[in-house]
Amino acid sequence: MAFRKQITLAITGASGAPYALRLLEILVKAEYQVFVLISSAARVVLATEQDIKLPARPDECAGWLGKRFAAKSEQIRVFGKDEWFSPVASGSAAPKQMVVCPCSTGTLSAIACGASDNLIERAADVVLKEKGQLILVPREMPLSSLHLENMLKLSNLGVTIMPASPGFYHQPQRIDDLIDFVVARVLDHLGIEQQLMQRWGYDNRQ
Repeated sequence: MAFRKQITLAITGASGAPYALRLLEILVKAEYQVFVLISSAARVVLATEQDIKLPARPDECAGWLGKRFAAKSEQIRVFGKDEWFSPVASGSAAPKQMVVCPCSTGTLSAIACGASDNLIERAADVVLKEKGQLILVPREMPLSSLHLENMLKLSNLGVTIMPASPGFYHQPQRIDDLIDFVVARVLDHLGIEQQLMQRWGYDNRQ
């Protein structure tokens, strides 16, 4: 089945699992095929923050996520950390857009130095070398000088650093409003139309 576009979504072990789930939900609704990469630490965070225990097998995990978000067949594909023959591991097949949400500072560091020790790191390395769009959503505080140096290094390479720092000018009433603020900004940078939050200077949601 053909999809409008493809994108890679990596979920790592930083706090912020709700951001990842909401972003995946909207990408599916936008008719993207999403290649999902989930670190071992991310599975722990999902269980802790959302009481979600994902199936260990990638195909079963894809089925679980597909059912949760009413995805079409093959719209969500999940790859294990050592699946080096997956599309995201090669510049000849990988999507040109990738988001790491949330992005742990460990993953950020590995991407900054080109470690490529697992599929998430390799996928990010591929997007960088192919001059694609890479967005990282770190969630950490405070930030050490090392974190900031890595972010600056990646920013100078064209990576978009979007800390999970929701604003309050839209007068959030629920936690979901704060989640949507961050996800909406990511969608804006991906060029995906969204109606999740009120834009600055407008009375109604656009």
